[in-house]
Amino acid sequence: MPVQLLNPSALPRPEAYAQVSIAEGSRLVFVSGQVARDADGNPVGEGDLAAQSEQAYANVHAAVTAAGGTFADIAKLTVHVVDWKPEKTAPLVEGAMRAARRLGFDPVRPITLLGAAALGEPDLLVEVEAVAVLP
Repeated sequence: MPVQLLNPSALPRPEAYAQVSIAEGSRLVFVSGQVARDADGNPVGEGDLAAQSEQAYANVHAAVTAAGGTFADIAKLTVHVVDWKPEKTAPLVEGAMRAARRLGFDPVRPITLLGAAALGEPDLLVEVEAVAVLP
């Protein structure tokens, strides 16, 4: 596995993500922001942050798998949430965990969470992008 996760003792030890990833490999995979759209481009989970998060994480999984990797090869995630507030944490994490259980991956990665005024289409609540390192 080219990505090793690390939580240095000098930093807070989060449960939902890792502080650092150490990546070794020869191929970088950049996954564009994935949103709540199925393979046919149909909207998923209108107004439901958990359902949209689940679909976005599932799409990231599909993208990195298509590139020849696994979710474990992801070195960094960036998550954009419309009108971010701390109370949105639970549905955001719930959706990620549902995708992880359904598809059999560990969603814990270094992550940056950003609030956004809006995303590319008005019904979108969350967008997840990823960087993976493959051998």
